[in-house]
Amino acid sequence: MVTLGARTVSDHVALAEIELCGELMIAASAAIGERLSADRIDEVLNVRVITERTTVPRQGEHRG
Repeated sequence: MVTLGARTVSDHVALAEIELCGELMIAASAAIGERLSADRIDEVLNVRVITERTTVPRQGEHRG
């Protein structure tokens, strides 16, 4: 039996997802045009894109 007062980790995750969806809906309703750009979505979700990629050298390949 589950009590209403018991909270789980999934409750916190679900609430965070609902909040992010709400932020996206607010941004979409304020947007000019038909869709939000990928950059605007990243901005709303506070996502930082790292452009520099680190590569792992192949076996036998030496960096220097």
